[in-house]
Amino acid sequence: MKYQSQKIALAYFAVAMALFAVQVLMGLLAGWIYVSPNFLSELLPFNIVRMLHSNALIVWLITGFFGAAYFLIPEESEREIHSPTLAYVQLAILVVGTLGAVLTYAFNLFEGNWLLGKEGREFLEQPKWVKAGIVVAALMFLYNVSMTVLKGKKTAITNILLLGLWGLALLFLFAFYNPANLSLDKMYWWYVVHLWVEGVWELIMASILAYLMLKLTGVDREVVEKWLYVIVAAALFSGILGTGHHYYWIGAPGYWQWIGSIFSSLEVIPFFAMMAFAFVMVWKGRRDHPNKAALLWSLGCATLAFFGAGVWGFLHTLHGVNYYTHGTQITAAHGHLAFFGAYVALNLAIFSYAMPILKGRDPYNQVMNMGSFWLMSGGMAFMTFVLTFAGTVQTHLQRVLGDYYMDVQDQLAVFYWMRFGAGVAVVIGALVFIYAMWVPRREVISTDATQPAE
Repeated sequence: MKYQSQKIALAYFAVAMALFAVQVLMGLLAGWIYVSPNFLSELLPFNIVRMLHSNALIVWLITGFFGAAYFLIPEESEREIHSPTLAYVQLAILVVGTLGAVLTYAFNLFEGNWLLGKEGREFLEQPKWVKAGIVVAALMFLYNVSMTVLKGKKTAITNILLLGLWGLALLFLFAFYNPANLSLDKMYWWYVVHLWVEGVWELIMASILAYLMLKLTGVDREVVEKWLYVIVAAALFSGILGTGHHYYWIGAPGYWQWIGSIFSSLEVIPFFAMMAFAFVMVWKGRRDHPNKAALLWSLGCATLAFFGAGVWGFLHTLHGVNYYTHGTQITAAHGHLAFFGAYVALNLAIFSYAMPILKGRDPYNQVMNMGSFWLMSGGMAFMTFVLTFAGTVQTHLQRVLGDYYMDVQDQLAVFYWMRFGAGVAVVIGALVFIYAMWVPRREVISTDATQPAE
C-alpha cells in the first residue's frame, strides 16, 4: 500500500460485503417464496423481500464503487485523498440512510408520509429523507475525489472514473421528480435506472477493469488507455439512445420502437469490447501476478457481462420480440446475469485485488476465493438458463396462447425449484468469498530435525 488514505477503502468494502450478504440472502428467500408462496407472508411479504433484495444490490454496488475509487485514485493521482475525514462521514451518512430505508420497508413505517414514508417506484422506493442523504453523501464524495484528482496527476482511468461517478450522482436527481402522468414518470424513471446500469456504470466498470488489467498484467498504460477510450465511446453511443428499448409500451411516441431497437442492439459492442480487452491484456501481459483470484474475477466479470448484458439483453431487445417477452422470466434471466457479470463480479475483482494489500496479506485464501467464483458463477449461469426456459414457456402459454397468469405460474414450478437450487449455490459462494476475504489463512510452518519448531 503506497498511500495511507487508501485504507479508507477497507471500511467501504466491509459495509459493501455486509450488504452483499443481505442481498443474496433476501434473494434466496424470494426464490423460496416462489415455490412456497405463503412462507412468511404475514411477517415479511414478497414485495418487501424483493424490495430489500434489489435495493441492497444497488447500495452495496455503489458502496463498492466508492471504495474502489478511494483505493485507486491515490495511486493514479500520486497523492493522498483530499479529506479522509469527509470520506468516513460520507460512509456514516450512507449507513444511516440504508438502515433507515430497511426499517421503513420492513415495518412499513410512516406509510403515505411524503418525507418519511417509502415511495412506490421500483428501485427508487427510498423515503425522501434517505434520497436527500444519498445526494449529500454523493456531493461529499465527488468533492473529495475531484479535489484529489485536480491537485494530482491526471490519467485516462481517473478521468473516466470521475465522469462515470459524476454521471451517477447527477442522474440520481431524477429520482426526486415524480410526475402524476405514468408515461412521463416512466420516461424519467428510466433516466436513473437505465442510464445508470447501461450508461455511466459502464464507464465506472471500464475504468476499474482497466486499472486491474494495468496492475495484474503489466501491459503498457498507453495500450490500456486506447482500449478504454474505444470502450467508453461505444458505451455512450449505444447506451444513451438505447434507453428507448424501455419506451416501447409505456405510451411514448412510436419512433422509440425503432430508435430503441437499433441502438440497444449496438449495446452488445461495448460489452464484447470489454471481454476482448480483458483477454488481450492477459495474453499480452508481461507480468505473472501472484493474485490469480483477482485475475479470475476480472476475466469472469468481462465474460459474464458480455453474455448477461450483451447476448441475453439482445435476446429480447428488438421491439417485435419484446412485445411478447416483456416482463416475463426472460427479463429476470437477463437482469440476474447482467448485474452479476458486469457489476457484482467487478466489485469482487477489486475486493480480491485490494483487500490483501490493505490488510498486509498479499495474496491469501486464493483457493477459497476462486472456489467461490466457480460456485457463484456456476449458480448464476444455471439460474439464467433455468429462467430463460421458464420465460420461453411463459411467453408461449401466456402471451401467445392466452392462458391465465396463475395457471401458467403453476406450469413453471419445476423451473422455480431449480432456480432456488441455483440460488443456494450462489449464497454459499458469496459466504465463502466473504470468509476468504476476512479470515486470515493459517500459515503452514515446515520444520526439520535440526531446528526447533516456532
